[in-house]
Amino acid sequence: MAMDAQAIEKMIKDGIPDAVVNISDLRGDGDHYAAYIVSEAFRGKSRVQQHQMVYAALQGKMGGELHALAIQTALPE
Repeated sequence: MAMDAQAIEKMIKDGIPDAVVNISDLRGDGDHYAAYIVSEAFRGKSRVQQHQMVYAALQGKMGGELHALAIQTALPE
């Protein structure tokens, strides 16, 4: 069963509490999403480390319930 955008957003915010998260359904099929995540917690971390933080927040759902998620991370301005 696919995850909905609200569930993805909640998991990311639970794992990265200060995150501002914007989830887009890329195909309208509830299976392919893009996430834009802004967090101070990313400061000083490489892009790979930032994405690893997001994957950790998703608690192993990637590749299973969550089929495809394009991740873009940023620092607050």
